[in-house]
Amino acid sequence: MRVSPVTIRQWSQKGMLEAEFTPGGHRRFMIHEIERFALEHGISLHGDTPSELRILVVDDDDRLASYMVELLTMIADESGIDLQVETADDGFDAGAKVFRFRPHIILLDLMMPGMDGFEVCKGLKADPMTRSIRIIAMTGFASDENVERIVNAGAEACLKKPIDQEVLLEALHLNKKQTARASQR
Repeated sequence: MRVSPVTIRQWSQKGMLEAEFTPGGHRRFMIHEIERFALEHGISLHGDTPSELRILVVDDDDRLASYMVELLTMIADESGIDLQVETADDGFDAGAKVFRFRPHIILLDLMMPGMDGFEVCKGLKADPMTRSIRIIAMTGFASDENVERIVNAGAEACLKKPIDQEVLLEALHLNKKQTARASQR
């Protein structure tokens, strides 16, 4: 869970994370309890780059969505990462694909007709089943207000369009060191 043992002990003492005790008084955590806790609190139990990475690109601009698929596929091919990419052209389509595709990361446009990126992000972060999905927003309208609003809704970052490849790699945690490690596996 990428936290210190003291933090886990505190969660257990507060009754947030159930533990069994050995005769010597040591805590033992069952895997199903850890998975439950992680799901409820939006904690990923995987490293930054799982062996298979699923990314959902949500954007009403078909050309940008196609470009992102092409770019991500090229990055995956060069780095040896097993990557699957799907697209959705609006917030409603994204909702359906999230439950079928089960992405690790969503690249989410802010300004879409119908349900915008702010609503999509809030909805995903409010649901315990989708809370741990990493959301990286994208916008051509990167005002301070929009960036603050989407980060407050639960996105980890907001990238400006046109998307800079290096900034995207950094946001996805696929920087050169990580892609080099992946290709050595």
